[in-house]
Amino acid sequence: MIPAHEADRSRTDAVRERETDRARTDAVRALEGEFSELITRMRRLLMENAERVSPGMLPGAYKVFTTIVRRERVSQSALAEHLVVDKGQLSRTVRELEQLGLIQREPDPDDGRASILSPTAHGLDRLAQARAPQEDTLAKALDGWAVEDIQNLTRLLHALTTSSLPG
Repeated sequence: MIPAHEADRSRTDAVRERETDRARTDAVRALEGEFSELITRMRRLLMENAERVSPGMLPGAYKVFTTIVRRERVSQSALAEHLVVDKGQLSRTVRELEQLGLIQREPDPDDGRASILSPTAHGLDRLAQARAPQEDTLAKALDGWAVEDIQNLTRLLHALTTSSLPG
């Protein structure tokens, strides 16, 4: 037979464990809600920026364009792999961006069948103009935050996006 004080301790531990599980579930749901709001806001910004780069540009094309800009020089196959998109759709988008004068293709010196994509001066200028209205949005949102808090947020987001433990 289990002594009464041990049975009480087991019940207390079980209650604490349920409360901890519930608190964790609630915290994760709250985080999901905040991410949902952040994603909605980012989508809106992407749509606005895409429209400023070229009227009628879709957010997907804007994402392809900004990825090319970030990478500076990238093969179309590496771009498709990075963005996890259909190669046919990507080809159409790349053609559109090229026709708009935002990017250029040049032969891949390592593979004559492939092309290297890079932004044009015109593309870089259009992107800078498109981003100008909200250029300081993040800096303004973090105004008043301690540098340590910004570094912690960066560290935690990196851990989350890489599925690793914060450290």
